[in-house]
Amino acid sequence: MMKNRPRWMAVTLLLVVIAFRASAQSNLPALPDLMDERLQSIVAIEFTIEHEVDRTVNFAYGVVIDRQGTVILESNAISDRATPEQLVDFRVYRPDAPTTRYSTAEYLGQDGYTTWHFVRIGDEGRGGLRPITDFLPRSGYVIPRVAEEVWGIGLREKDEDFRPYYLGSRVSLVQELPQLTGIALQDVAGRGLPVFNRAGEFLGLGASGFGERVVIYSQRRRGEMSVLINPEECAAFRLASEVLLAVDRIPDNPYGRPLPWFGVDGIDPVDPEVAEFLGLGAGTGLVISEILTGSPAEAAGLLPRDILIALDGVPLPRLKPDAVVTAFLQRDILRRRPGSEVTLTVLRDRAQLDLPLQLADAPKTPKEAEREYFESLGLTIRETVYSDVVARREDPTQLDGVIAHFVNPSSPVGTAGLQYDDWIKEIDGEPITSFIQARDLLTAVKDSGRPEIVILVSRGGKTSVLRVKLQ
Repeated sequence: MMKNRPRWMAVTLLLVVIAFRASAQSNLPALPDLMDERLQSIVAIEFTIEHEVDRTVNFAYGVVIDRQGTVILESNAISDRATPEQLVDFRVYRPDAPTTRYSTAEYLGQDGYTTWHFVRIGDEGRGGLRPITDFLPRSGYVIPRVAEEVWGIGLREKDEDFRPYYLGSRVSLVQELPQLTGIALQDVAGRGLPVFNRAGEFLGLGASGFGERVVIYSQRRRGEMSVLINPEECAAFRLASEVLLAVDRIPDNPYGRPLPWFGVDGIDPVDPEVAEFLGLGAGTGLVISEILTGSPAEAAGLLPRDILIALDGVPLPRLKPDAVVTAFLQRDILRRRPGSEVTLTVLRDRAQLDLPLQLADAPKTPKEAEREYFESLGLTIRETVYSDVVARREDPTQLDGVIAHFVNPSSPVGTAGLQYDDWIKEIDGEPITSFIQARDLLTAVKDSGRPEIVILVSRGGKTSVLRVKLQ
């Protein structure tokens, strides 16, 4: 009898554990009830992008973050090429409601630090909505544990009235990328839609681009590999601590101004072996390749090949993969405001230097640049901005020429060989020094009755002369 006691005790202990877990599970709310309640924080957004020759209707899913009807959408929900002026006719739909009923909304802009897009629902559509923050625990937020059970919500498409559906999985990994991100074993939520733990506490929002890759053989030569991304669901989710940042970062304007500017180009992490050789301990370093002309970095005395190792005395963290450290630096700068100061600690010839740097407001971006469409030519020209010239390895203090922002392939300029993003340097032999000058020259062409115009373009560092037949 004594010999059987250990086995008997083990069986008893196992039964007690099972009973305890069953009791704990029974005290949790039913999943259908949790899901119904949390649908009050979810919306589907429809919007239109007005292009030069057509209009495209787009859809995105988001969550409400406050009682003023503010909704956040993930960064790639709206094309980077679309300007705020092109974004029109925002409509908001509730899950599983007839799509004949919708409310209007206004685009507020994109925040550079969090990368969220912000939309605000009109007064008529806010009834019955709840901020996703209502489902946070009292402690503020929780970080899920590896192997923890999680679940989320997906939405079907418009022709199915955005019907909600359940997704479930377990946490496989939690990692800084540099945003704190959870990665589940399988798809756990729709893009931009919430993830919860078994108790119904909000854990984060679905983030596309992680863990949904399917590898196939392409139809091209040499059997190159292609990668497909699941466009509807995702296995990764940006944790609630990152989402909460959005509450205090609602843009004041559709361009997300003010935008802090550092002014370096080409930042590469040092290898772990190099970091150890340099004595960086648990930290790491970033090698600066280029200092941009007229930038805060230039004014602070930063030089090419300097190794940045700390910001305001705090060492750069060693993150995995190494490239994440570059994104960490960019985010640290973007969370600040123009005019604020930051102390850069760098290694230069094995000597450690502290360089005070005052951030500036970023130069005009392509989205803010002036542009005009010439229907008869099939061409939209855009003002040349700082980033255009930097990308072409030219002097950024010389913002001459204009950029071909849109080219209709079957138009006169398209037939002549002009391509998107060409840098138009001359029109009929006249050097272009401003957007206004280029606009006036092309406007005069429309009524001139001339058979052709000649434009000089720069593409890939090489110049070409194109003859555009007008008749």
